[in-house]
Amino acid sequence: MTPGRGWVAGAVKRCPRCGAEKPREAFAANRAARDGLQCYCRPCAAEYHQERQLAKGKNVRPLVAAPPGHKHCRRCGEIKPHSEWDRNRTASDGLSTRCKACRAVEGRAHYLKRSYGITEAVRDAIIAAQGGVCYLCLRAPAVHVDHCHKTGRVRGVLCLNCNVGVGLFKEDPERMRRAAEYLEGTRGSQHS
Repeated sequence: MTPGRGWVAGAVKRCPRCGAEKPREAFAANRAARDGLQCYCRPCAAEYHQERQLAKGKNVRPLVAAPPGHKHCRRCGEIKPHSEWDRNRTASDGLSTRCKACRAVEGRAHYLKRSYGITEAVRDAIIAAQGGVCYLCLRAPAVHVDHCHKTGRVRGVLCLNCNVGVGLFKEDPERMRRAAEYLEGTRGSQHS
């Protein structure tokens, strides 16, 4: 590879914007460049991008300085270590735009909307109407949304065991009635 303008032999490169010599890791990749790196270092490239966006009249989020090994989450506004971020190979820094905790919250909300057509507020209202406990056993915390697999209608919020039980009975009311009669002893046993 032939060194390009701003190139300093070795493991450093000079940024023409700030004039500083920085390690190659301080520059984003650019396959089209002779040395395989962007012209400006990452901080200067970010600053330049912000200036260009403002010049175009676009709304620009302010840059938030974070110590090395940390990143600012735009959703919660906290600065967190890189260990609290998911990887994103397409991002310039290789990390997601939101921390793991924020992505989990968004994921749950999207799951409820996509799977059951309800919001977290609706689910919470159902749980509150049930007194915070499973609709069937009335003991365990209500955590699993139960719905009819034929119509998609949400019936209530159950505990894990009751939700699995309804599924194992194939959501068949007659089968569940026979099970109740069996347990109550009102249905005669064939093995007496």
